[in-house]
Amino acid sequence: MTTFSSDIRITTRREGEIVDITNQVAEEIITSKIKDGICLIFCPGSTGALSTIEFEPGLMQDMPEAFERFSPSDIDYKHNQTWGCDNGRSHVRATILGPDITVPVSDGKPVLGTWQQIVFLELDTRGRDRLLVVKIVGD
Repeated sequence: MTTFSSDIRITTRREGEIVDITNQVAEEIITSKIKDGICLIFCPGSTGALSTIEFEPGLMQDMPEAFERFSPSDIDYKHNQTWGCDNGRSHVRATILGPDITVPVSDGKPVLGTWQQIVFLELDTRGRDRLLVVKIVGD
């Protein structure tokens, strides 16, 4: 069994930005030389999330609207009161979505559906420089 570690760095510009990282993950898998196994991508931090999506314009509009419905920006969050900040909703959204994703690796490629891409979701109230940790394990 072989293990491989690397990082993906991205910069976001705004809250609600969804960044397609599929190609970067695929490149890390190629670099690892692992043909069959799993690839974990993890976001250190509590206001970003990882998922899969059909990366198309309609969903790029639907997702922030859905976030607003389940964790509105115009309500009072205790987190904001405690820390004097404005990103309580960001923490709630990130907790629900989760900080990581695991993707199978087969024939040296991520196993994804036809319309499925791996994405990072910026949930903080401002853009940020992000470091995503990649761990690939397999043969």
